[in-house]
Amino acid sequence: MESIHYMPLLADWSYITNGCLETVIDWVPGMKEIVLRDFPSLIRTTDPRDIMLQVLQEECGRAKHASAIILNTFDDLEHHDVLDELSSILPPVYPFGPLTLLLLNHVTDEDLNTIESNLWEEDRECLKWLDNNEPKSVVYVSFGSITVMTNDQLIEFAWGLANSGKTFLWVVETRFFLVNLSRRPKIECPQEEVLAHPAIGGFLTRSGWNSTIESLCNGVLMICWPFFEEQPTNCRFCCKEWGVGLHIEGDVTRGRIESLVRELMEGEKGKEFTNKALEWKKLAQDGSSFVNYDNMLRQVLE
Repeated sequence: MESIHYMPLLADWSYITNGCLETVIDWVPGMKEIVLRDFPSLIRTTDPRDIMLQVLQEECGRAKHASAIILNTFDDLEHHDVLDELSSILPPVYPFGPLTLLLLNHVTDEDLNTIESNLWEEDRECLKWLDNNEPKSVVYVSFGSITVMTNDQLIEFAWGLANSGKTFLWVVETRFFLVNLSRRPKIECPQEEVLAHPAIGGFLTRSGWNSTIESLCNGVLMICWPFFEEQPTNCRFCCKEWGVGLHIEGDVTRGRIESLVRELMEGEKGKEFTNKALEWKKLAQDGSSFVNYDNMLRQVLE
């Protein structure tokens, strides 16, 4: 929605530090009280000729000529005025996510099971390791395949997680650590199945959309550390609208990470968020996406 309604928002780089990013933007349907800081980084560019911005605008233009628009989301997660507005300026819009649930319930071709969303080869040993942990006791940590992180940030995250005393599974680049403070094997990770595992109680994430919706459909709480693109927007909704996440604000320090992990896993906010996360999990599975999927097929094939 933000991309469709894009207009130049920053005049020059001084706007990054002069408080402009806290400006409330009130003209995007379904996004009341959102501030400029929460917009995707591409939209906050000061250069209208930015190559990625041009690609985004071209794709939005092409979308108007499609037979249908498929969104990896579900009805209850979106404000109806957002979907109504998109439907008024684009071809028919069909939200039928999470796509992982659609795959499990609608696709019967076993050959398609070989198609995976991970960019790298997956090793399933981590799932066996998770089987040996108590329900909701493990923090899953993954910042995606193109994360930029300084050495100091890596160290602060590591000490913060260790000092929390919570067991965690951490993906680092193309490897992950299984950590219970005593053993640390390194292998690769099938994220969708990890998030669906009963041992996972929290997810420390960059807040990409796939990670966000996979967490929601599994009732997993999130600690959000957004970096670029749509991640700040996803973080804002997780923490302020949907009630399932905590935002890492400011510099990454071991004390801040330890505090947030403890609050998410055993604090009052974590308990409150757990109830909300379970509500979202139920709504994600209520069947509306399957109806939208069938409607889309009928409309496109007519």
